[in-house]
Amino acid sequence: MFVPSHYRIEDEVWHRRIIDGHPLATFTTNGEHAPLATRLPALVAPGEPESGPLPGTELVGHLNRANPHWKALADGMHARLMFDGPGGFVTPAVYPGDPAAPTWNFAAVHVCGRLRLVDGLEATLDVVRWTAARLEGRFGAGWDQAASVDYFRRIVPAVGAFRMTVDSVEALFKLSQEQPESVRESVIRRYESDASGTGWPLARLMRETGMGQAGGSPACPC
Repeated sequence: MFVPSHYRIEDEVWHRRIIDGHPLATFTTNGEHAPLATRLPALVAPGEPESGPLPGTELVGHLNRANPHWKALADGMHARLMFDGPGGFVTPAVYPGDPAAPTWNFAAVHVCGRLRLVDGLEATLDVVRWTAARLEGRFGAGWDQAASVDYFRRIVPAVGAFRMTVDSVEALFKLSQEQPESVRESVIRRYESDASGTGWPLARLMRETGMGQAGGSPACPC
């Protein structure tokens, strides 16, 4: 991923926040004629450090064994997981004058590494159960999976799980860094005024990374 220097944030805290907060990733490997890609949840594996540098850390994911992508995987294969953080359109109406051009602000973190396929039904079940519990804890409403474990056992033969050890990280935070502070504040306020709420996560990210004016306060429940 091409990352211009002014859109680079080196702080591992932000890399992990994107991965943890937006775990539905695009999983890619090389294919015979074109890259293979699957959307799937990917999480820092149980027992791995939850802070600090990502290289050397294991991530876990799973996909349907009927997916041709699964059939193309092998131990030791290089793979990429692409995590998309919040994003939103920037209208030139927020700029002080013309000429101007529209753009798109966003955050993305890509991690590359080598795969190790999970062997056996019980080990795969452990990945599925842990993933379900982790996602429920972060985004759910207190659902208890205990009554569904037998159901999980019935479906897990159709699931393929993998672990990926991270070798490298690429992070792009395009948050209007090239604009003066007053313009960045206008961009943030535009996102905060979005009645649909879709702009609020990006406004919060921009404020928390210091893109807004000092003392600015979000006008959104984010």
